[in-house]
Amino acid sequence: MSDLELDAVALGKVGMMRQTQPEFYVMRLHAVAGDLTARQIRCIARVAARYGRGSVHLSTRQGVEIHYVRQEDLEKARLELLEGGVEMGACGPRVRLIVACPGNETCRQGVIDTKTMTKTLDERYFKTETPSKFKMSVAGCSNNCSKATENDIGIRGAIEPEWVPASCSDCGLCMPLCPVRAISRRESGGNPETPFRYEADEASCINCSTCTSLCPSDAWRVGKRGYHVYIGGTMGRVPRFASLLKKFVTDEEDVYRLVEEAIAFYRQHGNKKERFGHMIDRIGLDTVREVILGSV
Repeated sequence: MSDLELDAVALGKVGMMRQTQPEFYVMRLHAVAGDLTARQIRCIARVAARYGRGSVHLSTRQGVEIHYVRQEDLEKARLELLEGGVEMGACGPRVRLIVACPGNETCRQGVIDTKTMTKTLDERYFKTETPSKFKMSVAGCSNNCSKATENDIGIRGAIEPEWVPASCSDCGLCMPLCPVRAISRRESGGNPETPFRYEADEASCINCSTCTSLCPSDAWRVGKRGYHVYIGGTMGRVPRFASLLKKFVTDEEDVYRLVEEAIAFYRQHGNKKERFGHMIDRIGLDTVREVILGSV
């Protein structure tokens, strides 16, 4: 391998990539769940003006890139960014930026704290070496805005709805509002106290918050909160929709254990440059799922 190629590999590990124009580099910056402080943004703008061409690129994964930086300026730019609280991102075969939606901190439909979970995952896995690039996403609800099902590991917030008969006005609005028509109404056999019941079919329910957020009489309430965990999603040249690893995990620590086992399995069995999902297809989803779930 030539010195130039060695330089490219070393720089790639710290988020610096050579552009089409060989004299210029892209500096890929680190952000957690797409969040940057005003101080960090000012620093990025200053560095882009001083060492780039005065502009930045917002990536599809909530990251920021500074283009048109000369190789001799990379270290100076990196140190200035670090002084402003901005660290470098990641390229190549390792865990990349972990993306997330705002979650329940600010979104009315969010059912989990996506920011805390993303920060924890970032601290544990960012830049971890893997057979190929490895992407994770945390989505606050079934709207899936951060595309959990398009990532190597995706985590999506979920709720288990609970019907409260004393609050129900029997308007029936929940049935057509349910996106998968999982809710049904039935008579309760002439009982004058509860002449009818509404039920959500567990197999059909996608654990969204439509019924609990839109019920006009607050008869549908959140019974439990949890997480759906997906594995093997990827876009790129050969896209693959993620497979459900486990539905409705109620313990957050169990989610972290599943992530740990999934990454460990991939590092042990994945071929060089083979994406996680393609490894799953090669080995077999049932086998991969059995091993990962059996380890937790």
